[in-house]
Amino acid sequence: METSLNKYISETGFCSRREADNYIEQGRVTINGNIASKGNRVGDNDVVHIDDEILKKRKSSAIYIMLNKPKGVTCTTDQKDKTNIIDYINFKKRIFPVGRLDKRSEGLIFLTDDGDIVNKILRAGNHHEKEYVVTVDKTISTDFIQKMRSGVRILNTVTQPCFVKQEGTHRFRIVLTQGLNRQIRRMCEALGYNVESLKRTRIMNINLNGLASGKWRYFTPDELTTIHSMVSDSSKTADGQDGMDE
Repeated sequence: METSLNKYISETGFCSRREADNYIEQGRVTINGNIASKGNRVGDNDVVHIDDEILKKRKSSAIYIMLNKPKGVTCTTDQKDKTNIIDYINFKKRIFPVGRLDKRSEGLIFLTDDGDIVNKILRAGNHHEKEYVVTVDKTISTDFIQKMRSGVRILNTVTQPCFVKQEGTHRFRIVLTQGLNRQIRRMCEALGYNVESLKRTRIMNINLNGLASGKWRYFTPDELTTIHSMVSDSSKTADGQDGMDE
């Protein structure tokens, strides 16, 4: 039975479908010794390599962990990037991050080898909440809070209405269900503010409570059950969106 190349790669636990597409575009993926193209399909007898590594289907139980990512770590599986999250976490089996958290940002990110759940979580339109605490470079005005709540024009669109609460003269909390590229930073910049620190504190039903910066833990059985329930009716991904961007 044949499957799409990016799905095949994600199911081996090497990386997400999106990052698989990046490897394919860079000419780093081969099928039976031939350079692969996006849209290729592979069967059970095909041999797939990324760089010099042969990819094999995962046989053991899936891994689900959460990391409190510190600043300076890049959410990529590409080990040519010396700040990549894979070398940082140094897990005994191959895993990959679910979505992105900017190198300058910190906080909660999931890692797994389950390509199916990654695809479901990342699918746009599922309205999965991500909560952030943000500090900006100058005093926050009432007008700023209202505009952040109602929508800001960035990337040729207007952001969806969202929950925003001021928590200090320079700090606010925001809950997003969108995943536009560098969304919070772009929203602030559009209103004349620069982000000095950004921390993701919650994704869906999971928060950072009790997890120190740089540390990770496995999902609890209850957390995993709830997440599987929340993504059970996931719809297809809309082009250009990623439900776990920041």
